[in-house]
Amino acid sequence: MASRGTTETSKLKQNLEEQLDRLMQQLQDLEECREELDADEYEETKKETLEQLSEINDSLKKIMSGDMTLVDELSGMQLAIQAAISQAFKTPEVIRMFAKKQPRQLRTRLAEMDRDLMVGKLGRDLYTQQKVEILTALRKLGEKLTPDDEMFLSANAGTALSQFERVSTDLGKFSFS
Repeated sequence: MASRGTTETSKLKQNLEEQLDRLMQQLQDLEECREELDADEYEETKKETLEQLSEINDSLKKIMSGDMTLVDELSGMQLAIQAAISQAFKTPEVIRMFAKKQPRQLRTRLAEMDRDLMVGKLGRDLYTQQKVEILTALRKLGEKLTPDDEMFLSANAGTALSQFERVSTDLGKFSFS
């Protein structure tokens, strides 16, 4: 990468700006078609669009302030791929949210799982496995865990997740040139 990511970062910024324009148009179209949609469909679509806008806005701010480059994004992707290879994460949805650095979505998924466990829709073993994956992903994304979550993680983390913790720490020691 002779440009050291400058060209690629510029292209990434351009793509994010285009996504922002698309989402703004989507909001406008949604308002124009409001009468044709039922209330739940309208609210859900609007909520999803606003969440996407917020994520794009956060990414744009990071790029414009110099806090994020394509190289940072590639490191995150490499970390997610490493997690999948080491089989630390068995849930593709968690791997995807981790790779895209979506802590809010991970926390939402965790809340949904808590609800599903309480109503008997999710078994205890699967719940424990997925909760450990989500909490590990949140920790790796720099999110603060509650003391209860830390205790749950300590009690239930297996060897695959321990290997991932070690691999992801080692990953930061390498430089790409």
